[in-house]
Amino acid sequence: MPITIPDALPARQTLEDENIFIMTNYRAEHQDIRPLNVLILNLMPTKITTETQLIRKLSNTPLQVQIELLQTSSYTSSHTDLNHLEHFYYTFDQIKHKKYDGMIITGAPLDYVDYQDVAYWDEMCEIMEWTKTHVHCTFHLCWGVFAAVYYHYGIKKFDHPIKMFGVYPHKIYKPNSPLFRGFDDVFLAPQSRATDLHLEDILACPELEMLATTMDGSPTIFKSKDNRRFFVTCHAEYDWNTLKLEYDRDMAKGLDSVLLPINYFPDDDPTKKPVVNWRSTGQLLYTNWLNYYVYQSTPYDRREIK
Repeated sequence: MPITIPDALPARQTLEDENIFIMTNYRAEHQDIRPLNVLILNLMPTKITTETQLIRKLSNTPLQVQIELLQTSSYTSSHTDLNHLEHFYYTFDQIKHKKYDGMIITGAPLDYVDYQDVAYWDEMCEIMEWTKTHVHCTFHLCWGVFAAVYYHYGIKKFDHPIKMFGVYPHKIYKPNSPLFRGFDDVFLAPQSRATDLHLEDILACPELEMLATTMDGSPTIFKSKDNRRFFVTCHAEYDWNTLKLEYDRDMAKGLDSVLLPINYFPDDDPTKKPVVNWRSTGQLLYTNWLNYYVYQSTPYDRREIK
């Protein structure tokens, strides 16, 4: 079934041009279901690109999904047209009375920035506290991971002098987890971050369960043991050219040390078009999360979420 988004959202035309799985009318008519309400807190400056990438993954399932977009009111992005924000995005005050089956909190370009120095940190804390009672399952991405594990569990991040940048192989800790149904034993996914967590800190936390890491042990996917929070530091939703655009941006700035993304350009030649080898991983990741940890366990009556 199609995902439900505003008619004029820029993502619509892009997604209509792609092959999205459709459930038959017969099966739809014989299911006692309701649309899943999923809220996306989009902290990225490139909001249209990010919302399109996430909606693409959430749309390619047989589930009916109602998407709402959230922005911070304490900080307004200067990289997105204000008309777009006013037309498609809510503020927290506008939606905090509602309950949601699922929520995605995106990353933000805040490497090397202390949490207390983030312009919207107080609002972020308020939203994360609110998710405890108003969201059945929250999916945190990249910087959203580091902010959430610090807020919820007191686990501190640390910064690498050189960021992880490229397409990395990952190993799975829990191959029988429903989240990894359909995954290969080793999966590829983009990384673009200088922030990290100590694996031993995650393993030592009794409320958390490690699911996957990079081959050298950087935490990539883990969750709370009650399945209410997921933490994903990789970007399996990225487009084929997302890392290229970041590389080109850094080159245009004339930075002294521009990193070439690893395992990305064929023959490490930036003039060659990258080959996407993480698309199926990304689709499985979001589809499995949405099905097994949202749809299969959320209360039919959202008012029962607590």
